[in-house]
Amino acid sequence: MDSEAKQSLIREQARGNRRDPRGARILWSRHAITRLVIDDLDRRAIERALEHCALVEDYAAPHRPLPDCLVLGWLTSGEPVHAVIGVDMDKGRILIITVYLPSKEEWEDDWRTRKG
Repeated sequence: MDSEAKQSLIREQARGNRRDPRGARILWSRHAITRLVIDDLDRRAIERALEHCALVEDYAAPHRPLPDCLVLGWLTSGEPVHAVIGVDMDKGRILIITVYLPSKEEWEDDWRTRKG
């Protein structure tokens, strides 16, 4: 799966999840839920940010159980948010592996380029 297809599927599943009363299109790892608590983030706000996310890094390593990638989204407050997303094409859903607020020490002002 190429980067564009991953980005499109993530956006599509995030939009569809809002309309799904079960919210079954987006799964959350335990680690991602822990990060929500640590960074005081709201699950629905992250899911809304994914509706217009941009793929930043593609992790197409063969040892990973699902193709995954790092995406950049924007919270309604204007803050950037990063999420590592596993893409399950067969079941038409995504898995949020982790989510965090990127730091200026590690990322350039565009929030897409790592420093150093």
